[in-house]
Amino acid sequence: MSIEVDDEASAAVDRGAASERTGLPEVDRVLAEIESVGELPVADRVEVFERAHERLRRALDADPTAGIAEAVKE
Repeated sequence: MSIEVDDEASAAVDRGAASERTGLPEVDRVLAEIESVGELPVADRVEVFERAHERLRRALDADPTAGIAEAVKE
């Protein structure tokens, strides 16, 4: 029995998540924090993921036009 290795998936793991960004500053900050979770003790990782989940929900639920109205007033 042989195991096939997906070279593309393997290369993505080697590069790490740092190679791709979303362009949304808050989301990118959360991703950067998650990337470093492997350096933490396992017991501390749950808190990082819970905080990341909440921050991502807020960032992705935010009104993307909220800052535009204020910019137009200036």
